[in-house]
Amino acid sequence: MPDYNLSHLDQLEAEAIYVLRETAAQFRKPALLFSGGKDSILMAHLARKAFWPAKVPFPLVHIDTGHNFPETITYRDEYVANLGAELVVGLVQDSIDSGRVVEEKGINASRNKLQTVTLLDTIEANQYDACLGGGRRDEEKARAKERFFSHRDEFGQWDPKNQRPELWNLFNGRKHEGEHFRVFPLSNFTEMDVWLYIQREGIPLPSLYFSHEREVFLRGGSLLAVTDFVTVQPGEAVEKKVVRFRTIGDATCTGAVESAAGTLDAIIDEVAAARQTERGTRSDDKRSETAMEDRKREGYF
Repeated sequence: MPDYNLSHLDQLEAEAIYVLRETAAQFRKPALLFSGGKDSILMAHLARKAFWPAKVPFPLVHIDTGHNFPETITYRDEYVANLGAELVVGLVQDSIDSGRVVEEKGINASRNKLQTVTLLDTIEANQYDACLGGGRRDEEKARAKERFFSHRDEFGQWDPKNQRPELWNLFNGRKHEGEHFRVFPLSNFTEMDVWLYIQREGIPLPSLYFSHEREVFLRGGSLLAVTDFVTVQPGEAVEKKVVRFRTIGDATCTGAVESAAGTLDAIIDEVAAARQTERGTRSDDKRSETAMEDRKREGYF
């Protein structure tokens, strides 16, 4: 029975901590996927709470496209050092150099899809049998289909029609050799819950989440930042705007939003009034109606 004296944030926290502890109990070598975005930061914070005063028992695994915002990498290194955790980095550039993947060409080229191969290779190389992800069901329709314990076959593939029931929060982590699980402790958090919890806990975040002035240009309905990884095309006007990012990913496909929200209070107010999901600024999700689900079937986060 739920404790009705707990706030909804307390209940979400308790649920996530329970899932984190179940992961540690059921799997031999789990890992925590860490992108430097708010959801993975929140998940690492909850893992610290779940196992305190012991250290977080999971290595933090970052699949680095090589096209990250510099602010993300700086934050990642500082956060992991403060957490006292092990950082494992899988480089998409290594996958390209070894011929495991072929880099996309053209003005809309992105390394985002290439992360799948790098992730699966990193899982296999380190023999991880479970990977904790920060996915939430409110983000995108494909993610809404996930269980807390999401089975992946020996090829890292996900079958949304063949998932295990999770009645009474009983999680079945049994698997065959070569298979693994993705685990989503934040499944029932919403974007608003994430921001409210971050505010309550005083969790520091990368500066990209707060309003700042930077050079951007409009492409395909997304405000992309001018970086070394993006070539501005003729006819694309570069402007200085006050923006922030609702989600952080590969700089080539992560769009900004015009915003004056420079504090957590202002961000919470802005999210409450928003009519577009946070992933609505991600151009990689717009490639097809089933872009996210297709990537997840292949082994994406």
